Amino acid sequence: MAEVMVRDGRFSRMLADAAIKEARRGSSSESRIVKPVPDIDTSANTLQTPDRLVHVLTTFSSPRIVVLGNVLSDDECDALCAYTEQRLTRSPVVGDTDGGTQLHAHRTSKGAMLGRGETELIARIDARLAAIARWPVQNGEGLQVLRYEKGNEYRAHYDWFDPDQPGPRKHLEHGGQRVGTFVLYLCDVDEGGGTSFPNLGLEVQPRKGNAVFFRNTDDYGSPDRQTLHAGAPVVSGIKFVANKWLRERAY
Repeated sequence: MAEVMVRDGRFSRMLADAAIKEARRGSSSESRIVKPVPDIDTSANTLQTPDRLVHVLTTFSSPRIVVLGNVLSDDECDALCAYTEQRLTRSPVVGDTDGGTQLHAHRTSKGAMLGRGETELIARIDARLAAIARWPVQNGEGLQVLRYEKGNEYRAHYDWFDPDQPGPRKHLEHGGQRVGTFVLYLCDVDEGGGTSFPNLGLEVQPRKGNAVFFRNTDDYGSPDRQTLHAGAPVVSGIKFVANKWLRERAY
C-alpha cells in the first residue's frame, strides 16, 4: 500500500491512515499468545483415568468437542441424582447488567449447585474430570445438577462470560473465563433432551454415564462463538444432567 500513498506528488492522508490500521492489525495478530487450555487426549479410543477407563466416542477439532462414554457408573449417576433431588430449584441465568442471577423463559429446568468436593462421590467425580481434561481440580466450579421434565429446555446460549457486558464481566474477576464445559448425562431420556450445537448441525444424545466436553474459547483465550449450544426440549421422560465448568485460573 505504501507505493500508492503519493499520487501526483501529493500525500494521501486516507491511504496513509488505512496503511497504519493494517499494520496495527498485523502486529496485534502476530503478538497474540497461545494460552493453556483444558483438552482431552484423543489419540486412542480409550482414556485411563486413575480410577476408570473412559471411552472416546466422537471428536471434533474446531471447535474442540469430545463425546465420551463410561465417564460415570450407573451407581454414581443414581447416587448424584438422589443426593440433589430435594435441593432442586428453578434454574437461573446470569444477568447482562449486574451479573446477578435471574429467571428466564429460555431456561425452564430445575437445578442445584454443589460445592467442589462436597462429598466423597463428588470429590471423586471432580478428580476424574480434571484428569480427563488435564486441568487442575482447583480450576473447576462445583457441579451443577439439572432436572428437565417434559417440555423443559435451555435455549441456545454460550457458557463463556461476555467480557463486553458489565454483568458477566464481574464473573471474570474470580477464576477468569469459563474455558471448558463438561455435560454429564445421569440418565437415559425416552425422547428428546439432546445437547445441540446449532451452528455445527450436531446434537449429542443423552446416554446414562456418557458426557460431552467442549472448549468455550479459542487457542488465544477469546470466546468461541461456534460453541453456541442448547438443551433440546424433553419430549418424553425425564432428563438429569450435571454441568462442570472449568475456569482459566483457580476458582
